[in-house]
Amino acid sequence: MREAKLILEDGTAFCGWSFGFEAETVGEVVFNTAMTGYPESLTDPSYAGQILVTTFPLIGNYGVPSLTPAPSRGGEGSIYSQGGKAAEELTTPLSLARGVGGEALPVLESEHIHPKALVVADYSEAYSHWNAKESLAAWLKREKIPAITGIDTRRLTKVIREHGVMMGRIVVDGAAPLPKQREQENYGSVNWVEKVSCKEVITYNRGAGKRVVLVDCGVKANIIRCLIRRGLEVVRVPWDYDFNQLEFDGLFLANGPGDPEQCEVTVRHIQQFLATEMAKCNYSSPLMGGNGGGSPVRPCMGICLGNQLLARAAGAKTYKLKYGHRSHNQPVQMNTPTAQTPKRPNDQTTNYPNDQRCFITSQNHGYAVDDKTLPADWEPLFVNMNDGSNEGIRHKTYPWFSAQFHPEACSGPTDTEWLFDEFVNRLKASPSPSQGGDV
Repeated sequence: MREAKLILEDGTAFCGWSFGFEAETVGEVVFNTAMTGYPESLTDPSYAGQILVTTFPLIGNYGVPSLTPAPSRGGEGSIYSQGGKAAEELTTPLSLARGVGGEALPVLESEHIHPKALVVADYSEAYSHWNAKESLAAWLKREKIPAITGIDTRRLTKVIREHGVMMGRIVVDGAAPLPKQREQENYGSVNWVEKVSCKEVITYNRGAGKRVVLVDCGVKANIIRCLIRRGLEVVRVPWDYDFNQLEFDGLFLANGPGDPEQCEVTVRHIQQFLATEMAKCNYSSPLMGGNGGGSPVRPCMGICLGNQLLARAAGAKTYKLKYGHRSHNQPVQMNTPTAQTPKRPNDQTTNYPNDQRCFITSQNHGYAVDDKTLPADWEPLFVNMNDGSNEGIRHKTYPWFSAQFHPEACSGPTDTEWLFDEFVNRLKASPSPSQGGDV
């Protein structure tokens, strides 16, 4: 192993040894306190542009699973189809693999590693797991991702907690130096969503049932799995695609990296969707506590960055957290519905008049919604029990809600996966404008 350093923008240096690809890089230094799930974290697009620090000391001891795609039957009626072509004929941003329920998706959360680098206290060269096919180091080298072991991650985490996240640089002994312009990169000034989003429309589970448009801002594969398992057709569109031109039954806003202010194109499209639905002013479905007359309003659900984009589309503001929430054990509490919030049948978000349930959640975000800027017809849905920051919002009348955390987990606790069921319940409560149509 060669000597390597992590140098923070304030000049603080941490010395260790390189066990990944031997190259210099820069990125925003963030920490994750999860004890397991490093393959899923490394393939989470929300880490794009960042140097990931794991606070759990032992990393790599269970290796990495096989990432080789399994054969797909493909075809127009298959779980995965794009533009009428069979899956075998496609070269897409995603490697195909057999997931839960047979859907064709990546083995992990995306097709490759997204963090700029990995920093750990103790890398385990020896690994053992029934599903392991290679070491973490071999995977990192193949994907050309630098990694350092031997770092005092406890001290590093304290520095970040006290100072806040900051840019950092990986320097490896003998590696070529970075160009000057790369050294001065700033995480917040880059549109990372544009870099990780799909480039064309992709349809999963074609013809299965209700059609959901998923805005890909850096979606994790398990979000798509959760929707497919519930019998939905998923139309995945790029972050800047005008989905309002499509026929669909519900809108899903996915997770992604970076500052939500970089996604104003997406926000405008969401605003158009909300305005179109609110124009159905006679809506009074039993879902909303009415008498069933009027025109149906299509539901919307958001996760992580999707929560922030929905809030910005509604008129609220977002801000950057000091060091973010990145862990498997973030406690959130559901807010008690206000007197104005209609009680919806089979709606777990409002069925409890004094609902203050707490949930343990998986999280990965550095920005949050400012509750105080929410318009009067919106309200917080969840609150973080550690720092009081927003963890979700909902509309008081229409079937629109979001979560700042990750109910799909992968990795992490699945205590809040019922939110997908809630979204499906709202889809089922309205007729299907997409039936018989195409995208």
